[in-house]
Amino acid sequence: MDNNYKSGFVAIIGRPNVGKSTFMNHVIGQKIAIMSDKAQTTRNKIQGVYTDDQKQIVFIDTPGIHKPKHKLGDFMVKIAENALNEVDAIMFMINADEGYGLGDQYIIDRLQSIKKPVFLVINKIDLVHPDQLLPLIEQYKDKYPFEEIIPISALEGNNVNHLMDVFTEHLPEGPQYYPEDQITDHPERFIIGELIREKVLHLTREEIPHSVAVVIDKIDNRSEDEKVLVQASIVIERKSQKGIIIGKQGKMLKDIGKRARIDIERLLGTKVYLELWVKVQENWRNKPHQLQEFGFKQDEY
Repeated sequence: MDNNYKSGFVAIIGRPNVGKSTFMNHVIGQKIAIMSDKAQTTRNKIQGVYTDDQKQIVFIDTPGIHKPKHKLGDFMVKIAENALNEVDAIMFMINADEGYGLGDQYIIDRLQSIKKPVFLVINKIDLVHPDQLLPLIEQYKDKYPFEEIIPISALEGNNVNHLMDVFTEHLPEGPQYYPEDQITDHPERFIIGELIREKVLHLTREEIPHSVAVVIDKIDNRSEDEKVLVQASIVIERKSQKGIIIGKQGKMLKDIGKRARIDIERLLGTKVYLELWVKVQENWRNKPHQLQEFGFKQDEY
């Protein structure tokens, strides 16, 4: 390994739905963060690990910082704010197509007390005319002393390599924290649950809000046919949502299962039997013991 090997941690923050997960998946080259056009898709810190001969960058994709409306919201915001104090650099991502908004100011106010370099990354530049970028850059320059402002398109990959070079310049020399073939610190069961939840959000659209959790009940290697059995429960808050997720003659649940199985097989590199159930747990987002049961750790509130 090079004597000048660089390594460190970079937090990705930004309003919900600016493309943080798309960026993470592009850089890591594999799907580890779920994507949805609904706000607040990411609920937990997801660490993506990028490694090459010169560097290892550990990205922490935080839940979108927003004004919380319930206990789950409090939890998500606390995670995001705690992450900022654990890292070497902060990547504040905005959407070029939406421009400056009050949600950005809410985040900028929280950055005032952070003593780490903050890079403004303007994402989705493929959606705007180049002439629109300069006024946007000028507007943000006046709001905060950013270390650097870098326009990219995470979806198209434009300028992402340059951004990675900029991070490398600012990272300290250090060890390789993770083996070079490891791309995330999350256990497979967490990612499998997220992949299922992503399909629920995609297919049900506005009918099912974020009152959905996925609990992995069992993962079992079935030796007789070399398939892995995955049993999972989709947990919702209201009985009325159950019929929507199951669908007419079970069609919606079948579609969710079929799409999720493809992603899970890609993740595990093996064939999978996926069995899904739908359970109603009323008002779970405001019950601390249920938040804990669904993987939201009490000590992180």
